[in-house]
Amino acid sequence: MSAAIAHPAALAEPLDGGKVRCTACARYCAIPVGSHGFCFVRQNLDGRLVLRTYGLAAAIQVDPVEKKPLSHYRPGTRVLSIGTVGCNWRCQYCQNAEISQEHEIVGRPFSPEAAVARARRFDCAGVTFTYNEPTIFAEYARDVIDAAHRAGLFANFVTNGYMTPEATAYLAGHLDAVSVDFKGSGEEGFMRRYISAKGPAPIFESMEALHRQGTHVEVTDLIVPEVGDSVEATRRLARTVVDRLGPATPFHLLRFHPDYRMLDLPETPVPTLEKLHAVAKGEGLDFVYLGNVWGHPLEHTYCPGCGAVAVRRYGFTIQEWALDAQNRCMACGRAIPIVGRLPEDYRPSVPMPVL
Repeated sequence: MSAAIAHPAALAEPLDGGKVRCTACARYCAIPVGSHGFCFVRQNLDGRLVLRTYGLAAAIQVDPVEKKPLSHYRPGTRVLSIGTVGCNWRCQYCQNAEISQEHEIVGRPFSPEAAVARARRFDCAGVTFTYNEPTIFAEYARDVIDAAHRAGLFANFVTNGYMTPEATAYLAGHLDAVSVDFKGSGEEGFMRRYISAKGPAPIFESMEALHRQGTHVEVTDLIVPEVGDSVEATRRLARTVVDRLGPATPFHLLRFHPDYRMLDLPETPVPTLEKLHAVAKGEGLDFVYLGNVWGHPLEHTYCPGCGAVAVRRYGFTIQEWALDAQNRCMACGRAIPIVGRLPEDYRPSVPMPVL
């Protein structure tokens, strides 16, 4: 643990009476002097907004990039995962509630330079910001990203996408990839009740803005049984992704596991996920995956042209790579939109160190 660092926040604008409006997330909190935003970590200190978690990491781990999940970006590589405390959502099933719902500013000092050194020490190809919402510490994340880029590493967010135009502009040219994580297919009633957030419009706008900026975008949808598994909501989300990002956008349907304040629900039944997979494919998405169902055939990447398995997966590992040097299907020659190639020395059984 360490004392908080009051770092000036770039995503802010002054208001009358000493208040400051935070422009990092779509809540646009108007914060009085001495108070903080909904996320707990962006504070009005004497009329200026500061980020109190700058340079403080509450979670650090080496992960496969597939865990983010990113299936079409730098496959088979490792990333250094970094999280802080606080969040701009209140997900009732959060698996990282110990840090995301933490009201005390805690963490170990972890400068951008230290993050890059740690990533290189463990042969990571990139850095990723995850475990809590990275938008709320965008200033810290961007400094780490810039240091990572100077060292030849890539950078990505695992984000709820509840950003602002100001935030996406601030990150333009910095983020290489994002995984935008919907909950309950972005259905407004679900979001209000189980997340304490309004509807999904800001998420759609931010993911489209990031896509226009050249950031690689993948979309996930956590399917919560009984309360967030609507066929129609999944259909609307899939159609929106096709219309705004294109049919080649990777789309992940994630299995829910009970956690935090939602321990009374079961895991998502696999038949439910399979049904929603068919719905998403029916809306025109070329690459739809099931997540958290290790060993299921719908973890694989299938060629949209001939149906052959292009990339065979098991959980976060790659078992078979059936693409040529230009990432074209070896069976029919169709190009598969994957950024990067599987490293020649890739070994699926290599353990990921916990730091």
